[in-house]
Amino acid sequence: MQSSLFVQAASGKATSRTPVWLMRQAGRILPEYRKVREKAKDFKKLVKTPELAAEVTLQPVRILEVDAAIIFSDILVIPEAMGLNYEMEENKGPVFPKKITSVNDLRGLHIASPEELQYVLDAISLTKKELNGAVPLIGFAGAPWTIFSYMIEGRGSKTFSAAKKMLYTQPAFSHQLLDMITESTIHYLKAQIRAGADVIQIFDSWAGILAPHQYKEFSLKYISKICDAIPECPKIVFAKGAFFARAEMNTMNCEVVGLDWNMGIAESRALLPDKVLQGNLDPCALYGSREDVKRETKKMLDAFGPSKHIANLGHGLYPDTEVDKVKCFIETVKEHNKLKA
Repeated sequence: MQSSLFVQAASGKATSRTPVWLMRQAGRILPEYRKVREKAKDFKKLVKTPELAAEVTLQPVRILEVDAAIIFSDILVIPEAMGLNYEMEENKGPVFPKKITSVNDLRGLHIASPEELQYVLDAISLTKKELNGAVPLIGFAGAPWTIFSYMIEGRGSKTFSAAKKMLYTQPAFSHQLLDMITESTIHYLKAQIRAGADVIQIFDSWAGILAPHQYKEFSLKYISKICDAIPECPKIVFAKGAFFARAEMNTMNCEVVGLDWNMGIAESRALLPDKVLQGNLDPCALYGSREDVKRETKKMLDAFGPSKHIANLGHGLYPDTEVDKVKCFIETVKEHNKLKA
């Protein structure tokens, strides 16, 4: 897949047009996804059944005609493989029946091996076979700090104050757990690449809740370790809210930095001159009319310019977004670039 538009762009090479894909494209906006979800009955069953996970990964390629697929999975498969089970509560999100509260709890955890996540690797292999070279496949994992946050907090949170408290009160323990998550993630991502992933993305969903000095010590350090360990393919780092870390990210061993919609494009170009940038339309822009979507998309494309850019949203698709508006966004990216060629 080295010749694909998306992989070329992710590698920093010139392309005939800007490639486009969307975070959370394999998901709730598609009626076809909801049918498969009903069949599975349970979110985790959908994640853990390779045939079903492959099917919902392929749907956006067929229906939306995006330039890359992203494997359908969840970032919390890593803590589960390490020994900390999670449950997915309908309309509430992930919950851990048991939380990590002290160094003693680490005795129940281990560094995950790829074999413990074989169902994801099988889904990747099946998807690659079905794609048959049509578009490349993105593998992914959560950043260690984001995974740590859920393991300590036990569920989603607006502040993740319990996780942040741990950084202040038990920094040595925090680093120990972050190291375990990092090693597990490196093994996992390398196995995804062996199974067929062409590019990998690291999601740091809760980057923006940390102070800059904490982010550097407790997150960026571990993301860098992952990137350094994976030379096999292009890497994308998406750290939501970490506008303060862009200069440091320019020296990180990744090819692409994802921007959320709060990050100014011109400023980001200046702070990240060596990186391909990905993003960063506000997902709420897709609630507008088709003309609104076209206008906002063109404005974004003009700001990024015709090179070193992968078009995407500044976060994942919201579940009540109309499919037609998503298609309009994708079509506008493709047509706008043709006009520029």
